[in-house]
Amino acid sequence: MHYQVDSWGYYMPARSMGSDPMERVAKLASESAVVIFSLSSCCMCHAVKRLFCGLGVNPTVYELDQDPRGKDMETALMRLLGNSQAVPVVFIGGKLIGAMDRVMASHINGTLVPLLKEAGALWL
Repeated sequence: MHYQVDSWGYYMPARSMGSDPMERVAKLASESAVVIFSLSSCCMCHAVKRLFCGLGVNPTVYELDQDPRGKDMETALMRLLGNSQAVPVVFIGGKLIGAMDRVMASHINGTLVPLLKEAGALWL
């Protein structure tokens, strides 16, 4: 497996695992303290990655447009969120936080940093 270090953390190609996209999402989301499912050309994805880097967090980022089965995972994420926009989707400590609106609301109301500390993504 190849790890490519980006300015926001680690891009990890999604390894082959079960054929069910929802199972793949759940497995990948539970493997790191902070996981972002993203599209490389999405401006909102870029903004959420910058937010976490600005907080001192190195998220694991899965760029769905660079994965052969990314479209299936994107569809699974849309079902999970119950809306038409699947990315960015953030998991902290293996738990679904949600899309950009939920992440920003958590940041603004002060609950994001405690979640990151609890997940072991922040030390301070």
